[in-house]
Amino acid sequence: MADLSIRNLDDSVRERLRTRAASHGRSMESEVRAILTEAVTEPAESPGLLAATLERFTELGGTELQIPQRSTPVRSADFSQ
Repeated sequence: MADLSIRNLDDSVRERLRTRAASHGRSMESEVRAILTEAVTEPAESPGLLAATLERFTELGGTELQIPQRSTPVRSADFSQ
């Protein structure tokens, strides 16, 4: 693993980094590693809304719906007006 030194870091940035690290329960060094790793990691391909919804709610089970037969035939939209 490589070492990295950051010079001339503004005090306010260092303080915000310290606060952020504390809120995540880790050291400043560990926080910087996490930030850098996230910054250079390519985003994973999103599964899409439907796949994400199915994945989240599949364990709850489904519902079988009874769809009634149409009583009138399907007609196309009328755009003449």
